[in-house]
Parts: sequence; structure tokens; C-alpha cells
Amino acid sequence: MESQHPNDCLYYLVTRVSLSLTSLLKKRLVESGCDFVKPAYIGVLLWLWMDDGMGTMLGKFGKDEGIKLNDLGKLAGLEPSSMTGLIDRMEKDGLVVRANDPKDRRVTNIQLTQKGINVRKHILEIMDTVTKEIFATIPKKQEDIALDVLKKILISASNLEKF
Repeated sequence: MESQHPNDCLYYLVTRVSLSLTSLLKKRLVESGCDFVKPAYIGVLLWLWMDDGMGTMLGKFGKDEGIKLNDLGKLAGLEPSSMTGLIDRMEKDGLVVRANDPKDRRVTNIQLTQKGINVRKHILEIMDTVTKEIFATIPKKQEDIALDVLKKILISASNLEKF
């Protein structure tokens, strides 16, 4: 196989885009005083916020039990070994807590703290701003296509990981 120019290599481009987006998001989080929220937390927070929102919409009564650590890792696309350290850091930053599952003491659930709930709107606004900055020179139709293609790549890659 001949050498490939980096700008023609999907792996290189996806990696560079990810690094650039992460760097810009980190900068905006720091500028807004939310430096306790790291870009690495975003995937987990999005799933927890979605779970919290669903609970509110469904009218949960009593204490929220959170999401099982293993399930949250699968949703966020992270290995169990990565989840442990990530949740440790998120706990240290006051965004989540671990709790025993009331139905099975062997299971650990992850719950948002009040701080984790309160920061939701602001973090989503920052992410929206970053997205608008990134796509400022790109027509909306191409932005939609890019999002659709990235979803398909993620599904394809996830399916290949299973084998």
C-alpha cells in the first residue's frame, strides 16, 4: 500500500477533529467557570441528564436510583476499566455519586448530584455555542449530513467491535 496523505486518511481526520473539538470545548468550559466539567465527562453526563429528564417526564416518585455503572459504560461506549477512573474524577468534582442498587447490593448505580443536575443547562449551552462556532462557515445541510454520517460510522464501528 502506498503512503496516504493525512488529509485523505479518515482515521487521521476523525482523530484531529475530535482533538480540536475537545480542545475548544475545554477552553469554553474554563472561560465560563465550569472547569470542573471535563470534556471526557460529556458522554456520561449526557446519558445521566437524559435519564434524569426521563424520570422527571415520567413522574418518578421518591429517590432516583440512577443508572447501573455497567449500563452507563455501555451507553457511553467506555470500557469498565475506563469508567472506574472517570466516575472517580466526576465524584471528586461533585457531579455524581455512587450508590448501592436497592435491588442488588452487588450492583453500583451512578446518580447525578444536585451540582450535576444544576450545571446541565449551562453545559448544554456551551456545547451548542461550540457547535455553532465549528459549523459557522458550513451550510446547515452539510452539518446535518456530517452528523448523519458520523452516526453511521459510530454504528458501523460499534458493530465491528462485537466480533
